[in-house]
Amino acid sequence: MSRPPLILTSTMNATKGAEFSDDSTSLSHWYTRTLAKARGAPVLMPNLADKKLIQSMVERCDGVMLTGGDDLHPDLYDPQLSKKIKATAGGIDPDRDLSEFLLIEQALQQHKPLLAICRGPQVLNVALGGGLITDIPLERPGSLDHRRKAQAHRLTQTIAIESGSLMHKIFRTRSMKINSAHHQAVGDLAPMLRATARTSDGIVEAIELNKAEAKNSPFLLGMQFHPERLWERYPEFLKPFRAFIKACRA
Repeated sequence: MSRPPLILTSTMNATKGAEFSDDSTSLSHWYTRTLAKARGAPVLMPNLADKKLIQSMVERCDGVMLTGGDDLHPDLYDPQLSKKIKATAGGIDPDRDLSEFLLIEQALQQHKPLLAICRGPQVLNVALGGGLITDIPLERPGSLDHRRKAQAHRLTQTIAIESGSLMHKIFRTRSMKINSAHHQAVGDLAPMLRATARTSDGIVEAIELNKAEAKNSPFLLGMQFHPERLWERYPEFLKPFRAFIKACRA
């Protein structure tokens, strides 16, 4: 049997680790266990904004996964944002922001498959020149309640999926229920990206490369929801990870 593909996986910085209660690298086991279930081998990337180091790590791995977490610094996408809206951004970590920007740059330059979850599609869109909705309730009054972290293992919302998209090919449906645990969302799309799934209020739930860019890429998919927390109860949510790992093997 061939070796499992190595998946370079982004992480969070935690202010209190288990060993000495100091700054630590942190990642939910749901990500690593899901990659392992899909026959991938996760390699955790610390948030060290060292371009040469990140370049080397991407070279040695077969694919890249961007994970969830806290908010990006608003100045990265809208320096003119009002103080009221800017104040809703929480857990800002400039080291992580810069590390993930470099990680995205290297993944694309080296043509490595890329899967992005939750914060992942947000940072991906911003890194490529797009915008962000900093706080859905403030900026999109009347929208659905997307911040349902207590129900992260349940299906709470419905998305419409674009026909012929990678999401459509993976899930083989034009409509499906998902979980939801976010107060931010992809805003204006980066030129090389397109939205391929939305909720009924228009909030983007999946992004991919546009058709012209996709011709030169092995795999790129961003999902705002959390499939890693659903597949044990709903097996179909393992499909995007298996499709990603298949691309990494290729």
